[in-house]
Amino acid sequence: MRLFASATGLLAILSVLNTATAAPTNSGFEISWEEAYAKAEKLVSGWTLEQKVNVGTGSGNEQGPCEGNTIASPGFPALCMNDGPTGLRRAYNSSQFVAGINCGASFDRELTRQRGAYMAQEFRDKGVNVMLGPGMNMLRVPRGGRNWEFAGEDPYLAAAVSEELIHGIQSEGVIATTKHLIGNEQEENRYDVDTIMDDKTLHEMYLIPFYHSIEAGSGAVMCSYNKVNGTYACDSDNLMNNILKDQLDFKGFVMSDWWATHSTVNGINSGLDMTMPGDANADSVTGGGLWFGKNLTDAVERGDVSEDRVTDMATRIVAAWYKVYIDYPELRFNYFDSDVHADLNVQRNHKENIRAQGAASVVLLKNEDNILPLKQDSINKLAIIGSDAGPDPEGLNKCQDGSCSRGTLTQGWGSGSCYLPYLVTPLDGITDRADDSIEITSTLDDWDLENAAKIAADADIAFVFAKSDSGEMYIVVDDNPGDRNNLTLWYNGENLIKAVADANDNTVVVIHSVGPIDMSSWIDHPNIKAIVWPGLPGQETGNSLADVLFGDYNPSGRLPYTIAKDINDYVADVSPDLEVEYTEGVYIGYRHFDKYNIEPLYEFGYGLSYTTFEFDKLNVKVNKKKTEKVTATLATASLFVENTGHLDGNEIVQAYIVYPESADQPPKQLRGFEKVFVEAGKKKKVNFEFTVRDLSIWDVVQQKWVVPSGEFTLLAGHTSLDIRQKATFTV
Repeated sequence: MRLFASATGLLAILSVLNTATAAPTNSGFEISWEEAYAKAEKLVSGWTLEQKVNVGTGSGNEQGPCEGNTIASPGFPALCMNDGPTGLRRAYNSSQFVAGINCGASFDRELTRQRGAYMAQEFRDKGVNVMLGPGMNMLRVPRGGRNWEFAGEDPYLAAAVSEELIHGIQSEGVIATTKHLIGNEQEENRYDVDTIMDDKTLHEMYLIPFYHSIEAGSGAVMCSYNKVNGTYACDSDNLMNNILKDQLDFKGFVMSDWWATHSTVNGINSGLDMTMPGDANADSVTGGGLWFGKNLTDAVERGDVSEDRVTDMATRIVAAWYKVYIDYPELRFNYFDSDVHADLNVQRNHKENIRAQGAASVVLLKNEDNILPLKQDSINKLAIIGSDAGPDPEGLNKCQDGSCSRGTLTQGWGSGSCYLPYLVTPLDGITDRADDSIEITSTLDDWDLENAAKIAADADIAFVFAKSDSGEMYIVVDDNPGDRNNLTLWYNGENLIKAVADANDNTVVVIHSVGPIDMSSWIDHPNIKAIVWPGLPGQETGNSLADVLFGDYNPSGRLPYTIAKDINDYVADVSPDLEVEYTEGVYIGYRHFDKYNIEPLYEFGYGLSYTTFEFDKLNVKVNKKKTEKVTATLATASLFVENTGHLDGNEIVQAYIVYPESADQPPKQLRGFEKVFVEAGKKKKVNFEFTVRDLSIWDVVQQKWVVPSGEFTLLAGHTSLDIRQKATFTV
C-alpha cells in the first residue's frame, strides 16, 4: 500500500489541497499602521466628544446576533464582535473548524493560517467585523477548562499558531482579537482570582504569544477577567500602558472581556479602549454597569479623563478598522431565529481545510506490530465500540454552547464553541472508507461491558473510543464546572477500554480529549496495540481519522503538551484560592519535567509516523552584526532530513535552545519547528532563523531583552526528548 501525503497535510486522494495551496489574501492586510492612523486621525478629528466615546462603548449583548456591538459615529459603523475560536458562534450554515489545541498538535503553519483565513471569510460573509480570537493562554494546569481553545504548554508554539491565525484572519478583512491578557489559566474563580507572577515569568512565558501576535498586526487585544499582581487586568496601567502599548508598541485597541471592566476613570487612564458588552445591568457577573458612554463623557467634563485620551481611544479603534478594511455586507445571521435556513450558507470549500488539519493533528502515540495503517486485505471484521465513535442520539446542536458531551467529541464547551453544520462521525468515516468485504460491527453503549466484550472478541481488530471534555465555567457539564474535576476519561472510559482489550488482542484505543488524561489504569495492557489521539477535530472528524487509520495520510501530529505517568508529576493544578501564585515561574510543561528529571509517559512534541526519519549535518551560523532590534535575525541553522522508510511522510523538526549556564534558564526551550514533507528514500534541507528575542532573556533591572554571552547549544529533535543532532555556537 502506498501512502499519499502533502506538505499542507491533506491527502492527495482527496483531490483538494496540494503543496502549492496558500491562504487567501487581500490588499487590506497590506495597509501599514501609519497609513491606517492617518485615515483614522482625519476621521476622528471631526467628531464630538460623545461621538468619540461611542466607538468604544458597548451597546449591550441582548440584541443579537452579535455577542457585542459598539455605537456608530459619523463615517464609522457600529462594530459587530463575535466568538469564537472554533467557528462563528451560534450561527447556522457555518463551519466548525478544528480546535485551537489541534492547531498546536498539527505543528503546521500553512494549514493554521488557512484556517484563520477561511474562518474569517465566514465571519465576514455573515457581516461580523471583529473575531474574538485567537486565544493564547498557556496550558499551565492540565485540568484548565479552556485549554482546548489554546495551543498547549509552550509559548513559542502558542506564538507561532497565534501569529499564523492573525495573518489569516486579518487577510480577509476581519479584526483579530488577541486574548486573554493575562494569567487566565483556570476557570475557577476567574472573575476574582489574583494571578501572582514575577516580571521574568510574565515576559519569558506568558507574554511571548502576545509579542508575536502584535508583530503580526493584531488589531485588538482583550484583557482578562482576573487580577494580575493585585490589580484587575482591565484596570492595570502596567499591563495595558507600560507593557502592551509602550514595551510591545501595540497600535490597536484594548477591549475588555465581557463584563470585565471595573471602572471608568482607572480603566480608561490605564489604557482600556473599549468596554464590552456595555450592558447597563449593575448586577452583571463582575458588578459592572455602563462604564463608558455618559459616565465617560462626564469624567472628561470633570477633568478625571483627558479628551486627548478619549481621542487616542477612538483613533486606535478606527485605525484597526482601516488597517484590514474591506467593504462589508449587512449582518446576515440571527441565532434567535428558529428557522436555520434563514442563515446564509458561508461554508464554501472550508471542509477541505478542516479535514486536512484534522488528519495533520492526529497524534499516533503507540503502534505495536505495525497494526496501523490497516491492511484491508487481511481483515474480515472490525469492531467499533464506544459512544465517542457515534452521533449525539438527540441530534446536532441540542445543548447550549457545545455543552452536549453525548456522541463523539469535536470541541469543548463555552463561548469558544460553535454549531455543527453536519457531522461525519468516526463510525461513519471508518465505515465509508473500509472495503465492502470488511464487516463493521458496533456498539455505542459505554456501560454494557459484557456486550462490548462480546462484539470485540468476534473482530479481527477492535477500536474502542473514549473522551474527556471541559469548557467555560458558566456551564456545568456532568458535574464539571468548566475545569475538569479530574483527568480520568468520561463515561466509563477506563472500564470500557479494559473490557475491550481483555476480549481482543488487537485493540486500538482512540481518544478525543481537551488535554492530557490519566492513562495509568490501562496503558500497560498487553492487548492494546495502538493509541490514536485525534484531539478535537471538528465536523470532519470521522474522515480525518479514517484518512490516518487507512494510510491515506501518514500521521505527523505531535503532542502540544506533556502526558504524565503520574498526574502528581504536573507542577500545578487548578486552585480554589483567590490568590494563585505562579511559584514555578517558567517551569511549566516539559520545562518542569526536564528540570527535575521526571520521565513522562509521552513527552511534549511526541508523535509516531508510519515511516522513519534521520537528521544529519546540523550547522549554525551567527550574525556578528550588533543590533538592538529584537526581531532581527541573530543566528541561522540548517540540517538535512532523510526519510529512511518506505513511505512518504511529514516530519516535524523541533529546534530547542540550551542557554549558557549563567543565564539560569530551563534545560531546553523550543525556539523553532518546521514541518517538512520528504518522499521515501529522499532528503530535504531544513532551515531555521533565530531572532534576538529567541535567544534573549528578560532583564528585570534594565527592563529589556538581553542576549546572554557564552555558549549556546542547538538541539534538533524528533520530540523534546528524542534529540537527533546538536551543535554549539557562541554569542
